Order: sequence, then structure tokens, then C-alpha cells
Amino acid sequence: MTLLATGTDAASATPVGQGVGPLLRAWRERRRLSQLELALRADSSARHISFVETGRSRPSEEMVLRLAEHLDVPVRERNALLLAAGHAPRYPQTPLDDPALDALRAGLERLLRGYEPYPALVMDARYDVVAANRGITMLLDGVPESLLEPPLNAMRLTLHPRGLAPRIRNLREWRGHLLAQMERQIALYRSAPLRELYEEVAGYPVAEGRPAAEAGRAAEPAEPVPHFALPMLIEHEGRVLSFISSVSTFNTPMDVTVAELAVETFLPADPATVTYLHSLIDR
Repeated sequence: MTLLATGTDAASATPVGQGVGPLLRAWRERRRLSQLELALRADSSARHISFVETGRSRPSEEMVLRLAEHLDVPVRERNALLLAAGHAPRYPQTPLDDPALDALRAGLERLLRGYEPYPALVMDARYDVVAANRGITMLLDGVPESLLEPPLNAMRLTLHPRGLAPRIRNLREWRGHLLAQMERQIALYRSAPLRELYEEVAGYPVAEGRPAAEAGRAAEPAEPVPHFALPMLIEHEGRVLSFISSVSTFNTPMDVTVAELAVETFLPADPATVTYLHSLIDR
């Protein structure tokens, strides 16, 4: 596994200078909850929630964290809410290369290495790749060096016309899936850097994947394989490989950096892909 350099920290989506009341109200409305519904979930009263949102009552640190929990506010934004309420941030933001995260990095290395020869990587909140295994390196064969300079970005590498896009056989479907995923995250986090990335990659020209007759020694089965999720069909050395993507995050993280990490693994979606990837081990 390779630990890669990343860019600057993701900016908070919370506007600077607002009091905690309007911010909490914005999160509540984003979650489409009434004051009464939130009060019932947080063991409070609609009257108290109203007082907090209008600035008539200053919430305690415990109340801010309780409301943030029931509103599913991201860890980074919970710190911003605490600051807006006049409290100290609760969650640290430890650099990934800090010795305090040695155990985390070692665990991620074992996970990615153990998943080989199948591709797997670790991304931050902006889809910058912080670690990847040899399966990912294999897929990146032939990508121009200009796109491989850190920070590597998974969305940019996948959708750029000089990246993986020309080799993805079902590019329109896979592109639609990725853009919809980003749209959901933008709606959740209201992240300006993520919005900028979305506008960049959504603006890339889209070309159809190459016809099957031009794919060379396609490793497609004689009969279509039914898929339980949308596969990514990508050409590699004249073969068509099929992968199902899965994304995992950490449960109840207590650090902003850890909370924003995601592990993406690519599961072979047909026997031909399994056979081919395992044959690479013997090379």
C-alpha cells in the first residue's frame, strides 16, 4: 500500500459569523424535521428548541452535541456549532501522518494489502486519495503523469478524458452514478471545495465507450452475468474487467480526519475478472 500526500484540509460548510441558533435551524430544516420532532428525539421541548434557534437561549455544550447527533451533523460541523455557541471544539483534526494515528494507518495498510489483487483505496472528504493498493495501481496504467501528481483525486482520475474515462465501457452510466453520489454529499455537507470539484468533473466532455468489437480479447462471459448493483466495466490490456464498488466509513469517529476517511473497494463482478486478477499475482 502507498500512503499519498493530500491537499489542504476541507473547509467547513458552516458560514463564519453566524450564531448557533440560525445554524441549528438550517441543519434541522435540511433534515426536514419540525421543532417538535427534534425536541422529542433530543429529550427536550419545542419551546426550548425555538428559544435556541432564535437566540433567546444559549445552549450548553451537551445540548449542542445532543442536537447535532440527532441532526446527523458531520463531525467537522459539530466543532463549528460548538464555536458558534461559545464553546471549545470537541473533536481534534489530527494530520494523517501524525504518530497518534500510527495504529489507524497500519490497520488501513493491512486492509488494503489483504484485499489484493482486487483494487482498493482510501479517500478523504474531497475524494483525494490518501492510500491505494497495487490493484488500483494496475488500473492506472497508462494514465498521464500530470493526472497522477498529488493530490490524486479519485473523481478527476475516473472522469477526466485523459484519465480512466476512455477505458470505461459504460461511462455514461458510471459517470451518472458518481455525479449523483457527489450531489448527495453536497446537499449533506454544503462543502464549497466539493462543489468546485463537482462543477469541474461534471464539465468534462463525455465520449461513449468503445464498441465491443474494438475491445480486443474481451474477458466477457459467453452469457451476460446478472448484476446486483451497477458495475464499472473497464478495459485493461485488451480485457474488459467488471467491478462492483463498495464504500465504508468509520463508526462513531472522534476525530475530524478519521470521520472524513472512506475506504472504497472494488469487488470482481464476474468469474473472468477474478481469474484475470489472480493471474497477475504470478507475473
